[in-house]
Amino acid sequence: MSYNVAIDGPAGAGKSTIARAVAKKLNYVYVDTGAMYRAMALYMIRENVNLDDDAAIAAKCESADIKIAYENGEQVVYLNGENVNAFLRTEEVGNAASKTSKVPRLREKLVELQQKMAEETNVLMDGRDIGTVVLPKAQTKIYLTASSAVRAKRRYDELVAKGEIADIDEIKKDIEERDYNDMHRDVSPLKQAEDAVLVDTSDMSIDEVIEKVISLCRANK
Repeated sequence: MSYNVAIDGPAGAGKSTIARAVAKKLNYVYVDTGAMYRAMALYMIRENVNLDDDAAIAAKCESADIKIAYENGEQVVYLNGENVNAFLRTEEVGNAASKTSKVPRLREKLVELQQKMAEETNVLMDGRDIGTVVLPKAQTKIYLTASSAVRAKRRYDELVAKGEIADIDEIKKDIEERDYNDMHRDVSPLKQAEDAVLVDTSDMSIDEVIEKVISLCRANK
């Protein structure tokens, strides 16, 4: 029987960083669901789909083939056969994903693929609704969060380190707007599963968070 770990939480909480590190230490397959939603959003942008037109998004997602593969230890996301890793982390794609992920058919299509992977192997997934919708029977569920101010500072530091000009107040505003959208959408809103453990990373180092999550996984085995 496969062992599943679900990590949920708001944007900028460090879910992907923590999930990747924990999966590597436990030798589990990390399924980056956020990257899959971002790949779908990228497809909509490229196809010039109106992001406020749910019917158009639902129709167009049927022609998107999204796969995750591991090559040389690194996750590669393929959109219709093209490696799109380099395009997934832009603000434009992130904001588009927050809109397109509300469309029921788009979510269904991606969830089907995610659940199939979880049945076949030990996986660790992070996202907004993993513990509540995608993997409701996951043996370990964690809700990873941090204050919006801390998340904005982390994002600001990332952008400045890349040599980009950033406005921390604007970043904080974007994060809070995305939180609101994610928590109030009609389909699979962001919320803590009843049986999930809350981990607030505001005052924790990355290593401390990784050790906390690993200890929770081992405690449930």
